[in-house]
Amino acid sequence: MTSSSRTADHSAPRFGYVPGKAFVANRQPGWYIWDSAPVAAEGNYYLFCSRWPERAGFGYNWLFRSEICQFVSDSPRGPFRFLRVVLPARGETFFDGRNTHNTCVRYYGGKYYLYYMGTTYAGTPDENLSNRARVLDVWNHKRIGLAVADSIEGEFRRLDEPLLEAREAPFWDRTAITNPAVAIRPDGKTYLIYKSRRDEHAPMQLGVAVAPRPEGPFVRLSDEPLIPLADPRMMMEDPFLWYDEKKERFCLLAKDDPRDGVEGVCGEWGAGFYAESPDCVHFTLQNPPKVYSRRLCFEDGEKVELANLERPSVLFDDTGRPAWLYFAAGMGKAPYAFEGGTFVVGVPLEPEK
Repeated sequence: MTSSSRTADHSAPRFGYVPGKAFVANRQPGWYIWDSAPVAAEGNYYLFCSRWPERAGFGYNWLFRSEICQFVSDSPRGPFRFLRVVLPARGETFFDGRNTHNTCVRYYGGKYYLYYMGTTYAGTPDENLSNRARVLDVWNHKRIGLAVADSIEGEFRRLDEPLLEAREAPFWDRTAITNPAVAIRPDGKTYLIYKSRRDEHAPMQLGVAVAPRPEGPFVRLSDEPLIPLADPRMMMEDPFLWYDEKKERFCLLAKDDPRDGVEGVCGEWGAGFYAESPDCVHFTLQNPPKVYSRRLCFEDGEKVELANLERPSVLFDDTGRPAWLYFAAGMGKAPYAFEGGTFVVGVPLEPEK
């Protein structure tokens, strides 16, 4: 037994932090902004977000018109300014040729690894959006891609093939493979959590794959979904994964996404839960699971219940402590019925007392 094993805390899972006063970190007039993958690099702070024109509407345009962009600030509070489009459209013959979305960025071995979801399709976005069957087909063919850069503002070079494919019956992950969440261990071993489902009537759940290197090849660690659900209407998505060296545990934040009035994991639709695992397969939920809410208090004292608070992403300090939490967010009277566009909201994380 190593000394770290003797001192590791293997008690009940506990996130150990609470959100502080919220602030708007990134807003781009004329654009819907989604995703919020942060990284501190080369003396600055960067966000990798997706965007598409606000004039097109929200709807399923994230599936047909999204592109991944890079934003920069000299402070984790922002404001972040637009730097460039990192992953533009590149032709429908590629799996990610017409659309890129869902960012996750990691640094390892002197390189930056940008994991994302990509889609492709024939025809125009409007032609596809008017056809429910086409929307479902493009949704089902979402796949996780990887782009790698030698420096944070350097060229991100994409792999031409997805990191993981869907499986056939009888497996549960037969449709989209999407929403990447990644943890890279010091030896390069890389764990990838993804979202999928059996078909359009089945719950969205999380799976896990592992590779010897950040670029793959990835193989599944389990044939079953992570965190079994008692009710098929209890869904989850938007995982964020990291490995805590002191706890010797994989740590997971994710969005609670129940349907049809079911209470879900947190008791609040769109809130976030926390779980830990020794092997990235068998996760135990914190009790109670909820660690953040759609109800936030902003720095000016205003208390707001956001229509959506999605895609949680943690920025760690120099010691590896979770220090900041970012989300894709929007205000409105109902989920996805946004009034005034979308934005990235940030909150400092304060140690739980």
